[in-house]
Amino acid sequence: MCGIVGYIGSNNVKEVLLDGLKELEYRGYDSAGISVLQDESFSVYKAVGKLKNLQHKAEDFKPEGFAVGIGHTRWATHGKPTELNAHPHLGEYSYVVHNGIIENYQELKKELTAKGVKFLSQTDTEVIVHLFEQNLNSIEDAFEAFKLTLSQLQGAYAILLVTKSEPDTIFFAKEGSPMIIGTDALEQKFFASSDTPLIGHAKDVIYLHDGEFGFVTPDAIALFDSCHEAVRPQFSALPESKLSAQKEGFRFFMEKEIYEQTEVIADTMLGRIQDNAIAFDELDPSLFEGINEVKFCACGTSYHSALASTYLFERHAKIRTSVEIASEFRYKEPLMTTDTLFVVISQSGETADTLETLKMAKEAGLKTLVICNVDNSSMVRLADATILTRAGIEKGVASTKAFATQVTIFWMLSLYLAGERKTLSTENITKQIASLREIPASVAVNDDLHERLKRLSKRYLHGHGFFFIGRDVFYPLALEGALKLKEISYLHAEGYPSGEMKHGPIALADPELFTIALMPQHMLYDKTKSNVEELSARDSTICAISNLTFDKADDFIPIADRDHYMLEFFEMMVVLQLLSMEIAIRLGNDVDMPRNLAKSVTVE
Repeated sequence: MCGIVGYIGSNNVKEVLLDGLKELEYRGYDSAGISVLQDESFSVYKAVGKLKNLQHKAEDFKPEGFAVGIGHTRWATHGKPTELNAHPHLGEYSYVVHNGIIENYQELKKELTAKGVKFLSQTDTEVIVHLFEQNLNSIEDAFEAFKLTLSQLQGAYAILLVTKSEPDTIFFAKEGSPMIIGTDALEQKFFASSDTPLIGHAKDVIYLHDGEFGFVTPDAIALFDSCHEAVRPQFSALPESKLSAQKEGFRFFMEKEIYEQTEVIADTMLGRIQDNAIAFDELDPSLFEGINEVKFCACGTSYHSALASTYLFERHAKIRTSVEIASEFRYKEPLMTTDTLFVVISQSGETADTLETLKMAKEAGLKTLVICNVDNSSMVRLADATILTRAGIEKGVASTKAFATQVTIFWMLSLYLAGERKTLSTENITKQIASLREIPASVAVNDDLHERLKRLSKRYLHGHGFFFIGRDVFYPLALEGALKLKEISYLHAEGYPSGEMKHGPIALADPELFTIALMPQHMLYDKTKSNVEELSARDSTICAISNLTFDKADDFIPIADRDHYMLEFFEMMVVLQLLSMEIAIRLGNDVDMPRNLAKSVTVE
């Protein structure tokens, strides 16, 4: 979730690039940089942290006349947020910016190093520019060298590359990461990761498709498809409102972020999933040496993802696992032993209660790991190790894609640890990895389903409350579903384990109690069905979510047939998010900014 910009023209290239990066800063603010090629000379500025630091560094840079420029604002994936790791990355006479992950960068880096290439950064991106120059030295045709370079890359990317050998050209390519080309009446050319930086500059835009690549000059746009066939560019008009462009046609940021989950989960898995194993390059295997227990600590939605992980860790890695609410853990005088791996989870990395528990664990001598979305956050700086979720910025206060990426990380991490501890067979791990690859498809929003939930939402605007119920890993999902509804609709909702209904809560059952029942085919279906039937017999209104028809349901929301319960989990997660959002919209609430809440809870 980085942001890139590019420009060819005679306006103030620095201001065009910096203004564009400002609109993209929500995509990453670990570091930023620009590179300008003018009069056969490069001017490059980089800075760590927010864009204002780069603006300050480049304040004396005042280019005039024709120039070619590229810029980048970084959400770190490989390497810490440092100036050396900031984009653009330099070869001998070329610069590159890149969004995405080059999965085979380690192999390419080893080959290039053996040929005498010296690397300055820890990033995967730097291999692109060195590989390009190696190819150009042999082929002596910049575009042919660029095409050959693309054929050698594996992974996802949006790439802009400039080189002194073609000083009026930007080479570009898109595979899995967004890229837009803009033009105006003055033959200026613009690039950006989204519409917003182009508004006010470009008149028409080309939305690139995966596999497309080419080059632009002041006079031309050359576009090719994945088969290297020339493509006639298809221009579209830009939206006029920047806010509406950021929302990309969605009514609320929350809605956009629910739809984005298919993309960010793919980003979360990039470079970490192999054919028969999970790889976390950011983890040293010694982190788990001498560890007999894993303790998770988090708040709110992150607590729910952590609770889900306890089922996966004990089931797959056969290691004792517990979870604590951070605000409670701080004051319970907990027993903390050094054979425990202490794991904290936070979208922002600044959650006050969770940060304090991390400090407690460090003081007690425990090994620590943070699952986080912000690479330069307080928790990341303090913990021994970090796994970034790569969810990108969440503007909606009610978390959606952060939860989805956290659970994805935990499923992968449980298999990683199972491989390290030899508690699952390679065959089992390989089978589950095949299921992991299906998550992006399972969370892709089906238009018919969304329309069904819009219509259904009008039936759930009254009553005295909601029960969300599920068993096993679906109990934490029930908790999360209830929290989503509470946060944005202001209706009372509770999550319960299905088997707990008869131990008290069923006393509330009547037609004005709405039960949202999570009934996965592959996880204790018959047990859950029996619990739901008990509620139905007490006249509770039942909304069942399952791929198996349930005749006692007043409302039934079908999901697709999946061969693993975690894929059912992810599809049900989307249903709960959309249903809560549609109920809140019908009630006239501001879905993105619910009352009394803040995005990052940085006070106790």
